[in-house]
Amino acid sequence: MQTMSSRQRVLSAIYHRQPDRVPIDVGGTMATGINVQAYQELLNYLGMQEDWEQESYRGRTARVSEAVRRRLHADVVNVPLPGPAPRRVWQNGALSCYEDEWGVWWACPPDGHYYTIREPFAGEPSPHDIHTYPWPDPTDAVWTAGLVEKVEQARRLGDYAVCLSLPVGFIHETQFLRGYEAWLTDLLLNRSFIEALMDAVIEIQLEIFRRALALVGDKVDLVAIGDDIGFQNGPMVSPALYDAVIAPRQKRLFRALRDAAPAALFYHTCGSVVPMIPCLIDMGVQILNPVQVSAAGMDTAVLKREFGRHLCFWGAVDTQRVLPRGTPAEVRDEVRRRIDDLAEGGGYVLAAVHHIQHGVPPQNILAMCDEALEYGRRQ
Repeated sequence: MQTMSSRQRVLSAIYHRQPDRVPIDVGGTMATGINVQAYQELLNYLGMQEDWEQESYRGRTARVSEAVRRRLHADVVNVPLPGPAPRRVWQNGALSCYEDEWGVWWACPPDGHYYTIREPFAGEPSPHDIHTYPWPDPTDAVWTAGLVEKVEQARRLGDYAVCLSLPVGFIHETQFLRGYEAWLTDLLLNRSFIEALMDAVIEIQLEIFRRALALVGDKVDLVAIGDDIGFQNGPMVSPALYDAVIAPRQKRLFRALRDAAPAALFYHTCGSVVPMIPCLIDMGVQILNPVQVSAAGMDTAVLKREFGRHLCFWGAVDTQRVLPRGTPAEVRDEVRRRIDDLAEGGGYVLAAVHHIQHGVPPQNILAMCDEALEYGRRQ
């Protein structure tokens, strides 16, 4: 088979045509990045020096350089939606803190990850609080400032697939605003409130997303959004609650994204989500990430057999055990298994399950990408 460009390779996989090899992604979307410490350790191991930039503030991921992208044989370039800077940033002892554009407070310990420390709708809020809350302005030009130029810069890097990464969806944003435990109990005890909060967030997000896609929707190859609906052992909520509360709103959001741009729709949800996959397909999802193989029921061979005609699977290299704790040989075995299960006939982009974390040996990152390059040519 004739050698393809990265963009041709990824598009072939997305649209279920056999590419010349399995596409590889490290740092190409908002959910497939590499932690800043892991990135520096990789640079040290490779003997490379860079003044790298942090791409995701909350996620603490590094922007993958062109030199590293080429070394890892990666085929995708990420363009995050710009958005506003934090409202304020401060230090509380060892904790680095900031307030985001929604009014949520976050804190991060040294060498750790950000977590919420103040949720604006914690406690006993009322519908009136939703109406009077100082919501972010979706028409503010800061949401798309420089976006066209960033996409054009990504295109000039080479013939890569370009991903526009949107912020998290309404599920996560309302969890941040309300608090995780209260969000879950609201679904049973205070449903009218949590639905009103979701709708308020969706209206703002839809306006932001439509404005962004009006500018670059025909200039990117995929649009990525993440909103977890799964836990390790099963779905986050019951099928009845999902069908009644979550699914109608996801359908509205996903259909709006599909209508606004010809780009493929990439949806990220961690966890065990097999029962929801038929509904996601019906909603217009074309790419499912991260394919968390350590979660219940997420068997890659079964997923390919049951849903491979409709979905491109993106991810599937285990990050809970194999990448951080396995040997390079075990990583190579993992890569071969996922390619065998998922790559036939297209429909697979190889990546780690979520961000590569601090503590993953550089040798394992290289083993993953080098084995994907070599073994992925045989499909």
